[in-house]
Amino acid sequence: MSTGELITATEREQRIERIAADLLPSASQLTRLVVRRATATGGGLARTEGGILRTLSEGERRITEIAELEGLAQPTTTALVKRLEEQGLVARGRDATDGRVALISLTAAGAAALEAFRRRYRGALAERLHAMSDEELAELDGASRTLGRLVRELQRGGER
Repeated sequence: MSTGELITATEREQRIERIAADLLPSASQLTRLVVRRATATGGGLARTEGGILRTLSEGERRITEIAELEGLAQPTTTALVKRLEEQGLVARGRDATDGRVALISLTAAGAAALEAFRRRYRGALAERLHAMSDEELAELDGASRTLGRLVRELQRGGER
């Protein structure tokens, strides 16, 4: 069925149920497989470390915010941030309005590590994409854009 065709309300509900059931597990598995392939040669960041650095690339955050955005427990996030800090990839500072609050920020070395991580996983994914047909690539391109919009909606709290 092309995207321009009309569907019934029942078909729409069935499609929504299928997407709701399949999207997250598929996206999660894709992420794990690509990152595993990208890091198979050793070295580099783990998936969770890369996620934290990506989050910090948008600006400094409290550990509680990082944990929430990355879907991690706060003690896990604290340990990961400590490890990243020991590697010089993140820095801990204080909130100017509340000195008790630690703010975590990305360092220049962290930005470089994040970019290297992104290059590795993009390369690993591109290897597989090259084998796909032009039609499949067009479908994935549209799906990627739609997924990006869905992410932005969820980040805003789903308000329309």
